[in-house]
Amino acid sequence: MAIDTLPKQLKENSRVFRDKVALREKRFGIWQSISWNDYYERVRDFALGLHCMGFVPGDRIAIVGDNRPEWIIGELAAQALGGASIGIYQDSVAEEVAYIAVQCDSKFIIVEDQEQVDKLLEIWDQLTTVHKLIYFDPRGLRTYTDEQLMTFPDVEAMGRAFHDQNPQFFDQRVEQGKASDVAIISTTSGTTSRPKLAQVTHGNLLAMAHGLTAVDGFSQTDDFVSFLPFAWIGEQMMSVACGMYKGFALNFPEEPETVQHDIREIGPHVMFAPPRIWENMLSSVQVKMEDADRVKRALFKWAMAHGTKLANLRFNRRQPGLVDRLIGRIAHEVVFRNLLDQLGLLRVKWAYTAGAALGPDVFRFYHAMGINLKQGYGQTETTGICVVHRDGAIKFQTVGVPMPGAEIKVDESGEILVRGTMCFTGYYKNDAATAETLTADGWVHTGDAGYLDEDGHLIVIDRAKDVMTLQDGTKFSPQFIENKLKFSQYIKEAVVFGGDYPFVTAMINIDFGNVGKWAENHKTAYTTYTDLAQKPNVYALIRKEVERTNADLPEAARIRRFLLLHKELDADDAELTRTRKVRRGFVAQRYHELIDGLYGETDSVTIETTITYQDGRTATLNTTVAVEAMDKEQAIAAAR
Repeated sequence: MAIDTLPKQLKENSRVFRDKVALREKRFGIWQSISWNDYYERVRDFALGLHCMGFVPGDRIAIVGDNRPEWIIGELAAQALGGASIGIYQDSVAEEVAYIAVQCDSKFIIVEDQEQVDKLLEIWDQLTTVHKLIYFDPRGLRTYTDEQLMTFPDVEAMGRAFHDQNPQFFDQRVEQGKASDVAIISTTSGTTSRPKLAQVTHGNLLAMAHGLTAVDGFSQTDDFVSFLPFAWIGEQMMSVACGMYKGFALNFPEEPETVQHDIREIGPHVMFAPPRIWENMLSSVQVKMEDADRVKRALFKWAMAHGTKLANLRFNRRQPGLVDRLIGRIAHEVVFRNLLDQLGLLRVKWAYTAGAALGPDVFRFYHAMGINLKQGYGQTETTGICVVHRDGAIKFQTVGVPMPGAEIKVDESGEILVRGTMCFTGYYKNDAATAETLTADGWVHTGDAGYLDEDGHLIVIDRAKDVMTLQDGTKFSPQFIENKLKFSQYIKEAVVFGGDYPFVTAMINIDFGNVGKWAENHKTAYTTYTDLAQKPNVYALIRKEVERTNADLPEAARIRRFLLLHKELDADDAELTRTRKVRRGFVAQRYHELIDGLYGETDSVTIETTITYQDGRTATLNTTVAVEAMDKEQAIAAAR
């Protein structure tokens, strides 16, 4: 590739596409467009403003906020000057922001609004490497006089003035960039400890974009809605790398709460989301169908039955007959067309999921509606996806085959290893972790267990450390069981235990909104999440979902006992990562009394919980959590 950095690609896009739309942002209900030429000029101005403030090659900026044009402008500006950016999740608490910003030696922090400014001003003395705090949404900040604050437009204005005096400087600096330069520092998921800082180069990002677009032919006329956090490698992969490489338009929703509505307005051609988004969308469809009249429910059931038949034929690489295709077309026009339009998926040509396993039931559901949903596999260290399904060769139990530029192998222990031009260069300031993950000949140890099937498709079992062996020798993946549970619209999260224990158990988070709606329809009064979760009829409702899950599992892997957690698992309590993955080890340690209850003979467990209010006050609550046995006698015998 002759163009070897993202800023060089931006410069080329501004020359080729010029007045075509590069970015759209919805503000006050109206979509505002930024052309490729304006995009380039704003990156240039902000970069030169940073230069005037002392930013030099090798420096880093941290960025905190929702998806906005200013985020990606700031990121590319730092890269144009030979530096790098690191994204921090906008819901991170102050201590998390301070840890990451200082750990990667950030010179400047770009934030969105007053909330982030207030958060960082409180810990300013901890941000020892940071010179200035730059914000781009001035609402509520006009009276702030802190000397460390600066507005985004002021930095751009400084850069424009510098450009007027030095018109060749920016282009010369951009041309000095190399593929081997670090473009972003991306945090790992941190399921077992604090996140590590993976260094991803321009070459890594462009190689990944080249590989994915060689598989699926994105074009400059496609639309993509950027709504997942830029701090996640998955969004960097699609929005920044693929978007810049192919030149398609990025669309930024007005607010996180309006994402679904804004997706429907844009009607993207490419959709990328982690499993939780697809699961939530499925759950909303299921709830709407329950509230629909009898005729609509019957039509939906008929259309889904036929759609599932067609999907299974495609999975088995068989062509449907003329009659089946005709019925499928009728089902699309009568049922699925309107439903897909409501979901914003009507124009989708390629849909992807990655970041964790997507349950086969969820996968089959979308294919039954005609969505070309593909499973991808990768991680931060592989710059996102490095394995993906191909059109016409989708096997929902696999994650596909390697993309161009990637090699996959499984070592003797069953661990998946990846090598290729998209693999990262190491962790920032962590040589020990780099040596443990990255071999001398370029293989990345993923930490995942899996194998290759007869067609060369990769099958990922689970995180290697999470694959459990029951006492009878049966190996099972807790994630597989959790995904089957989460197919229910009433279950938001599940944590399955087994391993050294005599049988399988589960701790379940109910979906508060959907179960609350169910309770209202069944005249069940409740006050709080805790109160609702412990209702006997709610336990009976979830028991049916556990029975459905157990029906498809081998005897040794079936759930014998379960409980409904008294609170939702929360990233702020370190129970989930910022990408919503369960920190299984931490949860097991924190709720060890509940796990003891699951493997005991008791019907309930009392747990003491300390809650902290916003003003710093704390309170201790004692909650009794019921334990439900699927087969009481069998479970007691196994426990003994």
